Amino acid sequence: MQPSASSRRSFLKTSAVLAAPLGLLQADPGEAKPLLAYVGTFSSPLRDTLPTQVDLPPGNGRGIHLFRVNRDTGALTSAGIHEMGTSPSCLALNRAGTCLYSANETDRVGKEKVGSVSAFAIERADGKLKLLNTVKSGGAGPTYVSMHPSGKFLLVANYFGGSIAVLPILEGGRLGEATDTRSDAGKIGPTRAKNAPPGSFAISGHDRTHAHMIQADPSGRFVLHVDLGLDRIFLWKFDEKKGELNAYDHVSLPPGDGPRHFHFHPNGKWLYSIQEEGSTVVLFDYDAGRLTARQTISTLPPGFAGSNFCSGILVSDDGKFVYAGNRLHDSIACFAVGATGTLKYIGEEWTRGDYPRSFTFDPTGRFLYCCNQRADNVTVFKVDRKTGSLTFTGHYTPVGNPSHVVFVDLARVG
Repeated sequence: MQPSASSRRSFLKTSAVLAAPLGLLQADPGEAKPLLAYVGTFSSPLRDTLPTQVDLPPGNGRGIHLFRVNRDTGALTSAGIHEMGTSPSCLALNRAGTCLYSANETDRVGKEKVGSVSAFAIERADGKLKLLNTVKSGGAGPTYVSMHPSGKFLLVANYFGGSIAVLPILEGGRLGEATDTRSDAGKIGPTRAKNAPPGSFAISGHDRTHAHMIQADPSGRFVLHVDLGLDRIFLWKFDEKKGELNAYDHVSLPPGDGPRHFHFHPNGKWLYSIQEEGSTVVLFDYDAGRLTARQTISTLPPGFAGSNFCSGILVSDDGKFVYAGNRLHDSIACFAVGATGTLKYIGEEWTRGDYPRSFTFDPTGRFLYCCNQRADNVTVFKVDRKTGSLTFTGHYTPVGNPSHVVFVDLARVG
């Protein structure tokens, strides 16, 4: 699936032609209930005193960008921008698709110098966003938000605060003040990852604690979060009545490898963790709040040498394939899932951009959308559901510092 160097150059030369200016793109008037994509961006820099700020340059985005999605081709058409002064770098939706929440990756709110999280109502007629309220995130630099399965709480990971928080969702979708916050603590891992590729200088988060992702398990009884600096995945018992986290267990990843994100298999029994600095995926068996590591596999092609920072990880909705993001190598690796959950590397696809921070399937699983953060574009790939391979559609969409994409199908809302 990897194109040649010459094909990369030719695509880069034609990207400006394929990517029309936002203001010239027209929505399809014949589609009354469109499929919409919301793209979160880095819209403002964090403070200049953070020496390890390797993937958060001053933002070129303008807030949350809204697009109509062509259901047949996957192409995006601009439908407006919700301007924001902070960086809505991660987005989450409620199950009904009526509210959107953004982690605003800043550290300038209040005397505590923390970040914030915003709640928006989604207009049913056109998908435009209406701000409901904004609350403190419980730490600096919130980088991840996710919905608890109950729909009653939003979970927040604060990267520069090294903390996590639970925010209650009030009537109408507004956010309440945190019902619980927890700060990570422990021995910081080494700056050299145990599983780093030969010649790697990939050092990003081993200066202090860095909570990078938080999500409940499918049952909602347990909440998991990763700390990249500590090389740990923490597990918490969740008290749904109080919105509180109770310490339960943790597992350690190899020193310096830096767990970043994870994704559950649809069967709920397997969890795949991606390591930012080690460039690996680890398969864990999962059982009621317990994790047991069973396989470690590289995200990079055989023979790769040099630096790479992994980003996102996705399991296909049918559970047959796992996709892993590589920044600097600028690829999405694809793995076949075996009968016992083990992974087999089957290839990778160039993202047609620089520094793929995250990627997301559309609701049908037919298309994959990649946020190329430093290339200022979102690229679209067609997914072969039988082989797992990705094929570039030719669609580039210009977005300044794109970070995350979520979808709302207005035909299914209300």
